[in-house]
Amino acid sequence: MDNAWLHRFAVMVAVCTFLLVVAGSLVTSNDAALSVPDWPLSYGRLVPPLEGGIRYEFAHRAMALLVAILTITLAVWLERAEPRRWIRRLGWAAAVAVLLQAILGGAAVRLITPKAVTIAHACLAEICFGLVVAIVVGQELRLDSFSWAVETPAPLVAAIALFGQAILGAMVRYGLTGVAFHIIGAAIATILVMWAGLRIPLRRPALALLTLTFSQVFLGLGSYMARVVNLATPQPMPLTIAFTVAHVAVGSLAFGAAIALTMAPPVAHGGVALA
Repeated sequence: MDNAWLHRFAVMVAVCTFLLVVAGSLVTSNDAALSVPDWPLSYGRLVPPLEGGIRYEFAHRAMALLVAILTITLAVWLERAEPRRWIRRLGWAAAVAVLLQAILGGAAVRLITPKAVTIAHACLAEICFGLVVAIVVGQELRLDSFSWAVETPAPLVAAIALFGQAILGAMVRYGLTGVAFHIIGAAIATILVMWAGLRIPLRRPALALLTLTFSQVFLGLGSYMARVVNLATPQPMPLTIAFTVAHVAVGSLAFGAAIALTMAPPVAHGGVALA
């Protein structure tokens, strides 16, 4: 494969972006969102005292800085080495998204966590992950375009539904909507993913998407039940944190899988099905 190191670097950026999503979930699950009251410094220092919730918040900030540097580096590298304009544009879109995410994160601290800003911050993390996944898949399959997504829209519809679930999950987390809407959304998203799985001739990737989606539903139920039990205690229990973080992580992986299937044509180059 041409420029293999560029592709490996893009994979690394995707992995780090996924870990950033997990780090953000650890912050909210541990009620550590305002453990550091200033931004961009932390208690006026580069490295604050790493105790209590500050550990999660500072780790999230450090990971966000790393992802921003890596994503901008990827965009520049793609601009210099990638001949396909649409992938170069995805690179710059990812760079802009990660910078906007950082700005929204700082605004949430400065404005004492306005809910709309915090939700937008969380959703942009998913968008960043999806964009980098699209870059990785586009490089892997050496795609000249992805016009077939219009002809086979099922994976794209599934990806949109899963992203909608991420929005609803963030809204539930910050009390802007009830859990019933999230449950209804989960049912709709699952049906759409099942429809996409039946429409996609790529058997193993479709099975992976279905497995991740059903796992997310199970973890979501576990997270809800753990929160109900946790209402009797003032601090989040380890089981509640574990279910919530796993629910967010698997949801991001399902969204990434749907993006990957959206990018991949039914038949690979040379007429070999990717089944």
